[in-house]
Amino acid sequence: MKIMRPLSAVGIVASAALVLAACGSDPAATNSGSSNSASAPAATGTADVECGGKSPLSAEGSSAQKNAIDIFTQQYSKKCAGQQVNYNPSGSGAGVKQFNANQIDFGGSDSPIKDADAAAAKARCASDAWNIPLVVGPIAVAYKLSGVEKLTLTPSVTAKIFSGGITKWNDPAIKAVKGNESLNLPDKPIQVVSRADESGTTDNFQKYLGAAAKADWTKGAGKKFNGGVGNGAQGSNGVATAVKASDGGITYVEGAFAKDGLTAALIDSGSGGVELNAANVAKSLDAAKFLNEGSNDLALDLNGIYASNTPGAYPLLLTTYEIVCSKYASADVAKAVKAFLTVAATDGQQPLSAKGYVPIPQSLQTKVLAAVKAIS
Repeated sequence: MKIMRPLSAVGIVASAALVLAACGSDPAATNSGSSNSASAPAATGTADVECGGKSPLSAEGSSAQKNAIDIFTQQYSKKCAGQQVNYNPSGSGAGVKQFNANQIDFGGSDSPIKDADAAAAKARCASDAWNIPLVVGPIAVAYKLSGVEKLTLTPSVTAKIFSGGITKWNDPAIKAVKGNESLNLPDKPIQVVSRADESGTTDNFQKYLGAAAKADWTKGAGKKFNGGVGNGAQGSNGVATAVKASDGGITYVEGAFAKDGLTAALIDSGSGGVELNAANVAKSLDAAKFLNEGSNDLALDLNGIYASNTPGAYPLLLTTYEIVCSKYASADVAKAVKAFLTVAATDGQQPLSAKGYVPIPQSLQTKVLAAVKAIS
């Protein structure tokens, strides 16, 4: 079993170069095939917003939502002239820590805060802290393998790959997955790449494995990768760059990054392989419930989605949250946060499709706007 190790300086430089390139690009989701499945109505409408308050707002956290935050910020500046948001995509763990330390106005996380983090956030705010879901995106099991353009993986096989139980691409368990029978799978080592930094993407991916492949994933969840195999890389761009650099690599990464040399595997949860695309993700969201029903803390309970085998539904997704105070000490901060989140939940949603995200359903938008309105 390999021990995880960080990428070399060359890999870090390559990752930085990709970040710069991404600033001028328009990444769309990989494998945007069609679907006959009906999906929930997307969020609509234009923001009715009271502009003003602190500018620029400071925020930090999830790198998975960086492109979405850029869109929200652009729409916010159009709606509220002169208002800005400075967002540092340092990772979910860092964002939560900075928010709880009162260093930023709101944090970004790929999983809702809970337990000790929630208690620290409540202490910082001197009020409840809320999870506001604004960005939905699929997580791709992304790979690079010459000659293999359409690979299907089950939760069980995926769990074994990321825990070291399957180490070669020509393993009979991969070949046996429906849809892979005719593939020419090489006798080549599987090179697992995971997030080296604390990441909500890692947390969601491991939760998915725990829910969908309980017998084969006993490593638990959390923002640190627990698989114990492969190499680590910093951020979403980092893992994508690492896999692109070596034939035979595989990682988990937000769908918008599974492009330009990477391929997203189809997922078979028991009803056949399902492509990663917006319609299939939206179908999974139809089953979403909240951890705190009736509250303005809108943390979603995704375990039901992860463990489902609904035909045509792509179950491996994440929701990024903006972590906010329900009551801010500064009225100027509260006013600006409310304005920004209102724009993000309305004008900011439709442009997300071009970046590989899925606009939030209308039913969720209604709850988000009610929660944002309640911030004081």
